Amino acid sequence: MKQPRPCSIADALALVGEKYSLLVLREVCLGNERFDQLVRNIGAPRDILATRLRRLVEAGILEKVAYSERPQRFRYRPTPAGLELEPVLMTLMAWGDRHLRGEGDRPMVLEHSCGQELVPVVTCSACGDAVRHEDLTAHPQSPGWTTTGPSAA
Repeated sequence: MKQPRPCSIADALALVGEKYSLLVLREVCLGNERFDQLVRNIGAPRDILATRLRRLVEAGILEKVAYSERPQRFRYRPTPAGLELEPVLMTLMAWGDRHLRGEGDRPMVLEHSCGQELVPVVTCSACGDAVRHEDLTAHPQSPGWTTTGPSAA
C-alpha cells in the first residue's frame, strides 16, 4: 500500500488536531495563561492538559514562562507561530456560529480594533480578493501525486 498524500493539513492536524489542543490555543489567545485557568475553561483532565501543553511548547506554538518560584508555577503564552494559528481559530468559530448554532446563540463575539464585529474572510495576498472555492486551482508539488491521487507508476 502506498503512503497517503503528503499534506501540510495532515501535518498540522497531527500537532494541533489532538483533542483540546486548539482549545488551549483559544484560551491562551484570550489571555488565560495559567494552568488552573486552562483546566477550568477547557474542562480537560489535568494529565491530558499537561500533555497537550508540553507538546505545544515542544512544537514552538506556546512558550512556558515561570511566574512563581515557590511553588514553581508557569504561564503559557503564544509564540509568533502560535499567533499565526489565531485566524484559524477565528474562522472555525465563525463557521461554528453559522452552521452549528442558532441565530443569537453565539457564545462569543470578537470585536475588531475598528469597533465592529469581526467577520473573518480569507483573502488573496496578491490581489486582495476574497478566496472562493471556484477561484482555486490545485498544483500538487509532491512527486508522484496528482490532484486525483497517486500518478501511475
